[in-house]
Amino acid sequence: MKTVKISLNSIDKVKAFVNDVTKFNTDFDLVSGRYVIDAKSIMGIFSLDLSKPIDLNIHDDEGMEEILDILAPYIVD
Repeated sequence: MKTVKISLNSIDKVKAFVNDVTKFNTDFDLVSGRYVIDAKSIMGIFSLDLSKPIDLNIHDDEGMEEILDILAPYIVD
């Protein structure tokens, strides 16, 4: 498992993000405070505070490089 910080600060970014993560056959969780949301759930994402970066847990060990390449536009330092 790997955790990265992502920013989803617009509706278009959220839609594009959900489209990108649903391409993979692995689990993604968004963690904001005590809430853990399935990252493939657009309704779940909109229930979070999107004004600040969110932790994304990627539950995959083999295709991590490809996943990080696809998700690069959302990742913040």
